[in-house]
Amino acid sequence: MTEQGVRWTADQVLALAPDAASRKAGSKLGAAGPWSETGSGDWTLWGLCKGSGSRPYQTVVDLAGAAGPAYRCSCPSRKFPCKHALGLLLLWAGGDGSVPASTQPPDWAGQWLAGRRSRAETTRAQQAEGGAAAADPEAARRRAERRAERVTAGATELEQRLTDLLRGGLASAEQAGYALWDETAARMVDAQAPGLAARVRELGAIPVSGAGWPVRLLEECALLHLLDQGWLHRDRLPDALAATVRTRLGLKAAVEGPPLRDRWLVLAQYDTADAKLTTRRIWLHGAGSGHTRLLLSYGAAGRAPELAMPVGLALDAELSVHAGAGQSRATLGERFAVPAPAGFRPPGVTTEEAAARYGEALRDDPWLESVPVTLDRVTPVPDGDLWQLADADADSALPLSRTARSRPGLWRLVALSGGAPVTVFGECGHRGFTPLTAWPEGPGEAVPLC
Repeated sequence: MTEQGVRWTADQVLALAPDAASRKAGSKLGAAGPWSETGSGDWTLWGLCKGSGSRPYQTVVDLAGAAGPAYRCSCPSRKFPCKHALGLLLLWAGGDGSVPASTQPPDWAGQWLAGRRSRAETTRAQQAEGGAAAADPEAARRRAERRAERVTAGATELEQRLTDLLRGGLASAEQAGYALWDETAARMVDAQAPGLAARVRELGAIPVSGAGWPVRLLEECALLHLLDQGWLHRDRLPDALAATVRTRLGLKAAVEGPPLRDRWLVLAQYDTADAKLTTRRIWLHGAGSGHTRLLLSYGAAGRAPELAMPVGLALDAELSVHAGAGQSRATLGERFAVPAPAGFRPPGVTTEEAAARYGEALRDDPWLESVPVTLDRVTPVPDGDLWQLADADADSALPLSRTARSRPGLWRLVALSGGAPVTVFGECGHRGFTPLTAWPEGPGEAVPLC
């Protein structure tokens, strides 16, 4: 199969954009006007794009990158992909011959591609040989013990701070503001427990979150106390639950079992960011296994993570699942082909079944925010100032989360539905349902909503 036979759609290309501004700018460059000397071959694209300067920008895309498409452009942008790479991909996706097939890329593109291929071969060779010399197991054990001691000290200190808060009354949290929680979070970072630090920071926002905040603060303090106690008494927990506690604290989880090869449909991809880190979440669904797995990738603040997958395509690859009760996180292993049109969708459930699935998952992981769910035959309908997804064949519905209501993807979902049932993949949790991707009833491509 040649790459001409598996062209992506415009939505799949734009789903790779690092932000809305890049999506808009890339769309403007998806026409032949500014492009010259374009070509494609061996899962690569290249072309020259006229800019504001005297020399055009040299843009090349490697569709077969190990972590998803890879890009190089001579423009000064620090975004990946930049608007020129997005424009070139859109031009190719149009399939009107503006990016003709070629057997040989120009020198400037060929040198970069050859360098990537060479580095990939070197990496594979090192992995086949076992990589670099194995670390000293005794030294690794001592490091793990030292970190465990720091985490234990941090969890013990946090327990005392929670006790002081409850003894003094929750009203003191409103008076203290963010300062109390920021200082406590910094102490958890020092204790090498980033999971505790993140949860502590979230506590600081609750007293200013509107009516009913004391109840929400008490609930979150209880979950934080449960996590602390889980760590402090981890030797009494079942292995799977102990692994979950380690993951929630931010410690690295071990891989469980051999890699699973499947044809993985890219269900959704979206980023969240804070002052220091951008986190990318990619949901995959296995055609043969029926499993839904989560890939996580990270980038420094202001930079998109390297891993990128076009929504709606499928990749033949191996995934290794992380240990832990009810965990869906996995690590991407060897890929055997570039992403191609999937031709299938994940099976859907009703809204009642989705809520029940989340409830069951909480038994294994009490700190779980949401579970991945595909809803079948639901319709977005307004409910006063809110929105919900209503079952077309039953008298039940799920409310949309506040996050979903604030995204422009809600209106894409409403437009796609037009009052008719649709299939929707998203995250179902205690805050409601957050739709991430939708399919129209009958044949049709996946439509990203985030």
